[in-house]
Amino acid sequence: MFTIASDIEVLARFGRALADPIRCRILIALREAPAYPADLADLLGVSRTRLSNHLACLRDCGLVVALPDGRRTRYELADERLGHALDDLRTAVIAVAAGRTCVDADRKGCC
Repeated sequence: MFTIASDIEVLARFGRALADPIRCRILIALREAPAYPADLADLLGVSRTRLSNHLACLRDCGLVVALPDGRRTRYELADERLGHALDDLRTAVIAVAAGRTCVDADRKGCC
């Protein structure tokens, strides 16, 4: 059970980041590769201003970092483990939605 305030705050920040579909799409895109804001805006079909606001939220949550690259700024996940965490969370949610208690049900023949 989570009792340390910092553990709860970390999970709340992660939840806040995932609470918006555009931020989820940004995280998924950055899981694949670092990107520049203009490219992300085009990829996601959102304005650069809107994207900038979402990137600021993700930076504040500690999930992405902005890295200077000449006159541009490149964004990437703050830690590669976040990509794995997103994959694990997605898989777990899909498994629960399918009524399974085990994410390996098909492979193991259980649940």
